[in-house]
Amino acid sequence: MALQLPASLTPSKVSTFKDCALVFRLSAIDKLPEPASLQAFKGTVVHRALELLMWEEQPGDRTPGAASVKLDRALEELRAGREGAELALSGADLEQFVTDARQLVSNYFVLEDPNQVRVMGTELRMQVDLGPPPDESHVPATSRLRLRGIIDRLEMDENDELVVTDYKTGRAPGQTHEQSRLGGVHFYAFLCEQVLGRRPVRVQLLHLREPLAISTTPSDQSITGLERQATAIWAAVKRACLLEDFRPKPGPLCDWCGYHAFCPAKGGDLALARAQAESIPRLGATVAPSQLLPLPAAG
Repeated sequence: MALQLPASLTPSKVSTFKDCALVFRLSAIDKLPEPASLQAFKGTVVHRALELLMWEEQPGDRTPGAASVKLDRALEELRAGREGAELALSGADLEQFVTDARQLVSNYFVLEDPNQVRVMGTELRMQVDLGPPPDESHVPATSRLRLRGIIDRLEMDENDELVVTDYKTGRAPGQTHEQSRLGGVHFYAFLCEQVLGRRPVRVQLLHLREPLAISTTPSDQSITGLERQATAIWAAVKRACLLEDFRPKPGPLCDWCGYHAFCPAKGGDLALARAQAESIPRLGATVAPSQLLPLPAAG
């Protein structure tokens, strides 16, 4: 019996499939939630604080003090969610968490002056379908690939050109892995071009831990390469679903994986994954409307 195809691909899903096909299956197909991660939760809190700072505050008011207030608000909001409740931070652990999160937010101001940023949208959800149009009845639905992603920040530069910014709270990659990390923002550049009809002139990663900024310019070659890679990954996912063949890829990333109970490479039982997946209630997804200001005409 073939496994059901996931509804779409995102930059993180593409990366996960390349890192470990089994983790892709467990997260994207079986939809098993990983145990809450302190580092992932911290990244979510910091992202939310910067979103509030850039969207709610006007240029001139985006100060470190304002960012600190936004961080407190973000933490209060998110501690009430699943991850926050599961982690149940308190006492010295909570104090250390907040201290490190404040340092990450403070490091952001080393990388740029937020008062000079012309924000057009934050946490923008975009999607595009690739493949033959759906009105061609002889074309199976699985031939179409839906790409989607959430852009941390979309802005305009001094020439009214689009810039995509992605915040990162983990360690910056070494030079050998830098291009793979940039693949995610090229993905967002492709979505912008398809949805908004304009290609960003720059995509950038702001690594808050170091702090370090990495940027690049999307080109015809990079956009075409991204589309080809996504199509190839989709073909591999379809083949793996058909054969029910999602193999684990043991390596250093295993130390951070929460799926050991289902992984044969770690002595787990994959059969447990399907049983647990079937026991999870499936609710309809709720997507907040994207916030996007009207775009100026291209320069």
